[in-house]
Amino acid sequence: MASTVSPAAAGTEPAPRVLVDPTSEKVPAARTRPEPLESITGRTIGLLDISKARGNLLLDRVQQHLEGRGAKVIRFRKPTFAKPAPVDLRHEIATQCEAVIEALAD
Repeated sequence: MASTVSPAAAGTEPAPRVLVDPTSEKVPAARTRPEPLESITGRTIGLLDISKARGNLLLDRVQQHLEGRGAKVIRFRKPTFAKPAPVDLRHEIATQCEAVIEALAD
């Protein structure tokens, strides 16, 4: 039977999280997890639609929520969900946004 005691309750440190790129990487690249934004008020948040059906509907709701909390939202769309975002699109997002949310939907 598996233990139900959390690492914190057991007095141990939780294992570090490993971020894995879902695009068939053979060996996970070492990445540092960025610190979360303390507040989204006045921040520019990118919303990336990966071009799957109905993803735009999810992002419409996310955009309403973010703007209601004072964030500026910029929308982006990948040409196809079947491939990674093109380099120029990734660059545009990275230079214009302080955070990004990517939406998947079917």
